[in-house]
Amino acid sequence: MPAAPRSAALTKTPLISHLEAIPNQAPPNQAPPNQALPNQALPNQAPPIRDPCETISRRPHHRLRGHVLSLSGFRTNAPIAHRILPCNIPVLIIDITGAARVATGASAIPTIERDAFWGHGMTVGLTPAGVSALLGMPMRELIGQTVPMPAFTAELAERLAVIPDWPARFALLEEWLENQLPPCSRPCVQKPCAQKRCVQKPCAKSPDTEDPLITEAWFRLQRPNAPRVASVAASLGISRRRLETGFQRQIGLPPGTVARIARFQRAVSMIALGAALPQAAFDSGYADQPHFTRDVHTMSGLTPSALRANLQDALGRGS
Repeated sequence: MPAAPRSAALTKTPLISHLEAIPNQAPPNQAPPNQALPNQALPNQAPPIRDPCETISRRPHHRLRGHVLSLSGFRTNAPIAHRILPCNIPVLIIDITGAARVATGASAIPTIERDAFWGHGMTVGLTPAGVSALLGMPMRELIGQTVPMPAFTAELAERLAVIPDWPARFALLEEWLENQLPPCSRPCVQKPCAQKRCVQKPCAKSPDTEDPLITEAWFRLQRPNAPRVASVAASLGISRRRLETGFQRQIGLPPGTVARIARFQRAVSMIALGAALPQAAFDSGYADQPHFTRDVHTMSGLTPSALRANLQDALGRGS
């Protein structure tokens, strides 16, 4: 009989590393190194797990640029009920033990997944184009949802399970992801033309034609010190109304909500790394402490102090 889940004390930590992938993309011609959370690097031969959740992450190869934001590996020492905080990034979760292979959508509200017992595997953070190309649906249809991944991903999980080290797992996952992308959605590998651009035919398999301006706005609204929604629209040469309509059709969340979630997740990342609450509030862009407290309660259902305690417990730093 499987062990009973612990209390829902942990934020799904791989999502934090996916968020951090947004402001700084990997150099186009450089395969990125592995990056692990402090004191949580996973060696090739896994020892007993001391912390509730250990993660290791890396930026994807440039061939996946535009579709994949970040890749992570994770291990837990027991089945855990996950407190999933609001996040703008759809995520593929591939448990190599066979416990779960699901896709989770972006969400503006916190949820507790008491029946989600993934404990050892890998996650993939996707862009809007990545959702369309890999899952065959627009990002808006995945908002607030957790759906099973196709049955053919079972073979991927089995292949990942027999690989003993994380670098090789990341390499296999990147190869698999690239093979799943329709040819029309893969980066152009031809020499640049005189205009330094490559024109490709639209992909017949794409459920929606992606508006590059909406995707660019989605990225800009999540970067540190992001301008207001109206300023982003103006910088892209479109009206705020068009921006809002495009987000409704393509993203599934209003642009203001995307910016708000991004600010909250920046604060979560800072708190997880040990920042004091007032400093995290200021550095992540909140107007004042009451504003921060209200937003944390709305986004997590917790007070800032309780959120910090949950993160410390999740990362094995609690007292």
